[in-house]
Amino acid sequence: MASAGHAIRGSRVGAGPMGEQERGVPAPRNQVSYWCLNGHETRPSFAAVDEIEPPEQWDCPRCGFPAGQDPANPPAPLRNEPYKTHLAYVKERRSDEDGAALLQEALDTLQARRQGVAPARG
Repeated sequence: MASAGHAIRGSRVGAGPMGEQERGVPAPRNQVSYWCLNGHETRPSFAAVDEIEPPEQWDCPRCGFPAGQDPANPPAPLRNEPYKTHLAYVKERRSDEDGAALLQEALDTLQARRQGVAPARG
């Protein structure tokens, strides 16, 4: 005995016939080629509107480098500054002599506190 199939099986809510009659006419599109430093070509499409220019650069989806419209001269990747520690920032602002003076002041304060004497300020 053959079982009866259901018309809904295998479809999703809101599914219907796909076609131009239901969705309307698609907007005209322009594809623009972009090349990255690794030679990857990316071709995103943009709406063909006279007032809007496509961007000069586009991120390559394969390697993440910036891509430009000139295949012979792709843009250079952005230089990311490495993470700096707090000590690296302090060393940019202070000389070794300043650091030694601050360390000595902190040691004098600590020693005076241990001895119960008020530290000398200067």
